[in-house]
Formats: sequence, C-alpha cells, structure tokens
Amino acid sequence: MQRLEQLDNWLRSVLEDRSFELQPASADASFRRYFRILPADGGPSLIAMDAPPEKEDCRPWLAIADLMRRAGVQVPTVFAEDVAQGFILMSDLGSTTYLDALDDDNAARLYADALGTLAAIQSCDARGHLPDYSHELLMREMRLFEEWYLGRHLGVTLGAAERTTLEQMLERITAVNLAEPRVLVHRDYHSRNLMHLPCGASPGVIDFQDAVRGPITYDLVSLLKDAYIRWEEDFTLDLLARYWQTARSLGLPVRADFADFHRDFEWMGVQRHLKVLGIFARLYHRDGKEGYLKDLPLVYEYLHAACRRYRDLGPLLKLLDRVQPRAVTVGYTF
Repeated sequence: MQRLEQLDNWLRSVLEDRSFELQPASADASFRRYFRILPADGGPSLIAMDAPPEKEDCRPWLAIADLMRRAGVQVPTVFAEDVAQGFILMSDLGSTTYLDALDDDNAARLYADALGTLAAIQSCDARGHLPDYSHELLMREMRLFEEWYLGRHLGVTLGAAERTTLEQMLERITAVNLAEPRVLVHRDYHSRNLMHLPCGASPGVIDFQDAVRGPITYDLVSLLKDAYIRWEEDFTLDLLARYWQTARSLGLPVRADFADFHRDFEWMGVQRHLKVLGIFARLYHRDGKEGYLKDLPLVYEYLHAACRRYRDLGPLLKLLDRVQPRAVTVGYTF
C-alpha cells in the first residue's frame, strides 16, 4: 500500500491535482506494474509505470523508447518521469494486444505490419547505446532450462555425461547465434507486447527495456514462433521469406542466401525456447505465476521440432527424448 500511495502522490503533483481514477492495467514477468489513469474531466487516459528502483531501473526503458521513437516506431510518449522513485507517466496505447486481436482473417495483414515495424527497429543504430547479446548472456539464459525446467519442473537430474553433452550443445548453439549479423533486438517482440491500434496504424510496441544489440533473427523467432499463439509452419515460413526479401531491399544485414538465413532463424529459436522453458518454469515454481504453465507445451514443441530438423542438434534431441518422452502413434496399412 505504501508504494501505491507514493505513486498516487507523485501523479497528483505531476497532474496538478486534477481528479483521476487509478486502475490496474497490467503486470509483466518482472517487478514492474502498470496503472491506467482515467481523468475525471474526460480527457484521454494515461499509463503510469511503477518500477521499484531497488528492483528495476527505468533508465534503459527511457533510452530505448527515445531510440525507437526517432526511428518512427509507435512507442508510448513520455510526459513525466522520476527515475529516483521509479515512476513514468506516458501515453496509453490501449488494452488490445495482438494476441487479443489476431484471427485467421487479419493475421497476414497484422503480421505484415509487425514485420514492417520490426524492420524500423532493426534500422536503429544501436552501437554504443545498448549492451551486446554476449556469449555469457546467451549461455546464462539457456542454463535456466536445466535448473528450472528439467530440475524443478520435471524433477530430472542429469548425469555427468548428460550434463557435459548439454553444455557442449549450448556452446554450439551460442556459436551459431553469435555468428549472425547484429541489430537492435527487442528480446520480447511477440503478440503480448504489440498493441493493436485503431485506424490501421502500425502496432504499438511495449516492454522493450531489456533490448540489446544482437542476432538479427532473434525478434523474428519471438514473433513467428510465439509462445502464446500457434500458426501453421507454412504461414510463418512465408512471412519469414517476405521479411527476408524486404530486409535485403532495405539494406538490413540479412544473409544473402535464404537457406542460411532460415538455419540461423531455427538455431536462434533453439536458444530462445530453452530460455523460455526455464523462465516459464521459474515464474511458476518461484513466483507462483501458474498462468505460464499452459504455454510450456507449445514452446517445447518448437524446440523438439527444430532439433529433429538438424542433425547437428541430434545430441540435444536425444536428451529431450530421454527426459520427456513423446507419445508415438503407430499406424498400419493393409
């Protein structure tokens, strides 16, 4: 309650004692919370971010918002900020996410808009502004898979040989990831962080405070192998090919050969899916956020499918099949 009173007092000073109603808007997987401000005079609603400074740092969010805004990306407009207290007052991009809005009729159009916005994000010059998606960070993310998904969620303890095999695979995956061309990476560019705006506008983009400079396929994986919504592979492959053609025409640093680009995309997906399985399991077992459990099977299927596709990922596939055997359907023909 003390934190909410602190936010209320700050808002009253910023809004010059205008009357308003404060409603919870959303919370994410971190310690940040968002509140919708409804002015009593009927003015446009606003959003307040509450990021406790001992847990979160507002400065990366502010810096990245400015970088993206200058590239023409629809991010919230900042009206006031207090980094010391961890508060930001910003414009309201609404409450309809891509996940809410997507259906079979509009998917092609909405994803085309999202890919266009992604190209704008990737055109930002992130050098000197953002940390690199380093070897250490990529490895640390994937190691969440063993600790939280295998250990805590499945109750599996790897033997010494299996742990060595897994570590070797993580190093191999990271080497492929780090060989990719680098751009600004949102790191969570998916249907829950894209806002569906009225009048056919390109999507609003939120939750970008963890952006880094890293592999160009990373955000494509987040968008097209979304943990929260499944699409047929033919559809997502067509979108990926269209993005690749557009990116080449814009001068973005994609591979010259689509097959090489697609391989990068698949291996980047393996990194992300290992990470997400670990994070979702941790959100449940450590933080009590059980809503993420229902999304684990889709993420696991993405991971397993990519490992089946590439022989070099065979040792990881063998490990997956040992710790979490898949049902096998046997058919007969006569």
